[in-house]
Amino acid sequence: MKATAEARNYSILITDDDRNSRDALRDIIQPEGFQTLLASSGEEAVALHRKYRPDVTLMDLQLGAMSGVEAIRAIRSENATANIVVLTMYQGDEDIYRALEAGATTYLLKDTLSDDLIRVVREVQAGRIPIRPEVVARLAERAAGPTLTAREVEVLELIAEGMRNKEIAAALGISEETAQVHVKHILAKLKVKDRSAAITVGLRRGIIHLS
Repeated sequence: MKATAEARNYSILITDDDRNSRDALRDIIQPEGFQTLLASSGEEAVALHRKYRPDVTLMDLQLGAMSGVEAIRAIRSENATANIVVLTMYQGDEDIYRALEAGATTYLLKDTLSDDLIRVVREVQAGRIPIRPEVVARLAERAAGPTLTAREVEVLELIAEGMRNKEIAAALGISEETAQVHVKHILAKLKVKDRSAAITVGLRRGIIHLS
């Protein structure tokens, strides 16, 4: 596909901590006439966005010290009209919710075809908000059920680290009885019977991630 005159003056900030992924995205985007900027971390993305104000930012979520969600929030706090397209391997409903809640314009998976990616970038740059049907469906599923509180997410993360109630209580500065109540609520909300199943569901939905 030939670059259009409309695209030639637009800039895209590509944020991914994997060099091969950054280069591959650059190779897809540059032939379309977009100018590209490359960031390997959330901190670098925020700094480059502050300096160059790109028309569209592609943002991975797994970036290291500053996550993609944190970078999105930081960019949007400085530029409320920033266009940010999440491009990630994470496909859980909680991942999607957190990214959009932080200010992402739309959400794509890394297996998105090149032509579809370019189309979405152009639509976002033009001020439209293209949301894929599967993203809408995931958000609807999330809205239909109870969500974990911030404290319950903390407890689930500690469960995933192999901690028992007594250890969770010590880590969070709460009583063992309170930790037990949190665990009970987590199992009920996730509709599972044991801790192992809770971890599986938490990982699948993007509520927690393994470091």
